Amino acid sequence: MDTEVRPQFNATFVRPAKFYLIGFINMSYIKYYFIFLCFVYIMTAFGNMFLLLMIYFVKTLHTAKYMIVFNLALTDLCGSTALIPKLLDTFLFNRRYIIYEACLSYMFFVLFFASVQSWTLVTMAFDRFIAICFPLRYHSIVTKKSVLAMLLFSWSFLLSLLALTVGLIDRLSFCGSLVVHSFYCDHGPIFKMACNDTSLNVIMAYAGLLLVLCIPVILIALTYVCISIALSRIASREEQLRALKTCTSHLILVGIFFLPLVVTNIIVVVSNLHPNTRMINSSLTHIVPALLNPIVYSLKTEEVLNAIKNLFRRQRLNNIAVNW
Repeated sequence: MDTEVRPQFNATFVRPAKFYLIGFINMSYIKYYFIFLCFVYIMTAFGNMFLLLMIYFVKTLHTAKYMIVFNLALTDLCGSTALIPKLLDTFLFNRRYIIYEACLSYMFFVLFFASVQSWTLVTMAFDRFIAICFPLRYHSIVTKKSVLAMLLFSWSFLLSLLALTVGLIDRLSFCGSLVVHSFYCDHGPIFKMACNDTSLNVIMAYAGLLLVLCIPVILIALTYVCISIALSRIASREEQLRALKTCTSHLILVGIFFLPLVVTNIIVVVSNLHPNTRMINSSLTHIVPALLNPIVYSLKTEEVLNAIKNLFRRQRLNNIAVNW
């Protein structure tokens, strides 16, 4: 297939009409991977919608902590919806050309929701830090207003950061190849194709890596160092385990989200990964956490498990009463 896309010339810059997403190259049985992604998206949508509805309808979950969980489920759902349907449409139905403006929108929403997921995990770490290190002041510090303020700040800040990052693409000229070597309109592969000065884009790429990956990981690590010190001062082994148990769900979510990102970035830097391997790793890194997060919270969190049990018990009693 001819993948050449002709740019449109303006007085000051060269703007392409379309980009061509090359994606996965000559992979055997790649359609099975896309079918797998379709299944993952259905399960992700179902799991996160279920968790959102549980938190919305069960009054015992109307707490500051579950405002953060609600935010995570919402961003998981939105992030998967921004990425997977378009990915399937592009490669499963071979619609690889994407209009310039649509490409920038695609880039913005995928990166934005991934960034919000990262900082939501930082907010969860703050919740656990206060709960264990300052238990007597927990309800006065971690209030609905304080959590809402933190979440709104992260959404506003990341919205501004990503709007600036994507907006800077619009000042670039694309006078060479317009074939994007990625499975979506990724920031790096696109700005590297430009033929004018990309120094600002490079700065924003490093700023994004620092603000979305490095700083959240450092902050979460610091909170758990403080938590470990606080737990070491508790005399009773049972109390230590009980306090640590409240962190297991969050630690699993952190591992699911950050470990693949960190490992993939390190591998890309220190070795030459085959493009297909890199793209499969990257796509799974974007997709799998959103699938597993609601499962982890539903199975590992006592409040949610009890809410589910009570909901089904109430439903069963209602059915018995109706039949009686």
